[in-house]
Amino acid sequence: MKKTAITIISAIFLSALSPACKKILEVTPQSSITDAVFFKNENDFEPYVTGIYTSMRTFSNDIVYGTERSEELVAALNSRFGVAWTQIITPTSGAINYNNWYKAIGNCNLLLAKIEAFPFAANPDLKKRILAETYCLRAYFYFHLTRIIGDAPIMLDAVVDENVPLLSRAKASDVMKQIQSDLDLAIQNFTSIGGFSKGVYPSKYRFAYGSAMALKADAYLWSAKVLGGTDPDFNSAIAAITEVEASGLILNQDYKNVTGIRAAGNTEVALAAYFQRDEISNNYGLNALPYLAGVQGALNLSQIPYAQTTVNGQGAYQISPKSRALFTNVADKRIPYTWITEIQASGPKISWITKYPGNVYPDSRVSDNDIIIYRLSDIFLMKAEAYAALNNIPKALEYLNKVRFRAGTGDYTASVLKTDVEKEILDERGRELFFENKRWYDLVRFHKGGTINVYTYVPNLAGKTTPLFWPLNTTVFANNPNIKQTEGYIQ
Repeated sequence: MKKTAITIISAIFLSALSPACKKILEVTPQSSITDAVFFKNENDFEPYVTGIYTSMRTFSNDIVYGTERSEELVAALNSRFGVAWTQIITPTSGAINYNNWYKAIGNCNLLLAKIEAFPFAANPDLKKRILAETYCLRAYFYFHLTRIIGDAPIMLDAVVDENVPLLSRAKASDVMKQIQSDLDLAIQNFTSIGGFSKGVYPSKYRFAYGSAMALKADAYLWSAKVLGGTDPDFNSAIAAITEVEASGLILNQDYKNVTGIRAAGNTEVALAAYFQRDEISNNYGLNALPYLAGVQGALNLSQIPYAQTTVNGQGAYQISPKSRALFTNVADKRIPYTWITEIQASGPKISWITKYPGNVYPDSRVSDNDIIIYRLSDIFLMKAEAYAALNNIPKALEYLNKVRFRAGTGDYTASVLKTDVEKEILDERGRELFFENKRWYDLVRFHKGGTINVYTYVPNLAGKTTPLFWPLNTTVFANNPNIKQTEGYIQ
């Protein structure tokens, strides 16, 4: 049978990507190198798994399916908002072709299928690490996808010829079981590496034991609240977070260093997507950075992070009044590193986002901060959320207050009713994690958990019945007659 071509891409090293699955994935072969030729020795697997991380970076850098559906942003100088922000999502407007997710999953499947034939006799720990990272990556891709579309096909076999299986959508609960299984296998491989230590992060841009546990906690929280899980899911999330805490992460004393220090040297970060000028295009902060012509004349211009031109700063987003209103304590140390209000002679104007401000180069400021996927304060608030769901309010407040202490806002002293504590945890996540592409998924969790009604909480959802999950587009149905439309939309 004819072998399917593998795309070769450039990541940190020159790296091979996946076999194309033309019919279901709509991938055009870009190289005549086949999997039969490429996987000739054990040295082929390290660059291959490195290449897969480019998909993780792509997904983490896309806020359309996350932040833009939340209440965090409003238009600034020139709006870049689409159907996600307006919440006018239909099968013909904003529908998804899940091609890129399954291409990434296919990369993982091929590596897992091919690596088994190689003993790695000289370095068996290398094989275990590659396996662990690949299982983590596949879990990440499935988790990212199921939070967007809900039910999703589960593709586990490598596609190495033209016989592409036409898979139906599996229930989101079954997708979650696969995610959990992959993470268990990843953790098993990590812990079997010689001289294993929980506190080892060889790279903050690749999965390690601690970041695998962070993803596991996130997945179990989603399972518990969105998929109708029970107390064991919350307890599993708590247990995973305890392992993250044991991995040696430390909160930055100064909040400005949360995104101001690259992940490689950031004690708080468990996992991030790598960005640096001339290595990869700008991150999503580009849309938040104002440009000089747009803020010219501001009385506080020297305090506003801006780009010289619209090439590096689009000036499209600003923090919403609803998000600003979360910062009720004016002493909150996070405020200067979250937003700044432009002051013109005529008075206050736009409240520019100062998180992910980029880096200043001789010619301009460039939005090239690393995109954080998991960091310790996020983990603390997840643990607070899980404890609150179990009605263990003292432990929930303990972890909530760990985050508040760094912010300088003091311990939480208001109502200790379960619903009030849960709402405060959601609010604290809104303050601490603003513009880190967490908010929409947080809102869905707390909506499903009964803390808020997302249809009244998000201004652009008010009066609408738009489903929380996205529709699939016509290309998906044309390629696979076994696929059904997302619930709430007409196929």
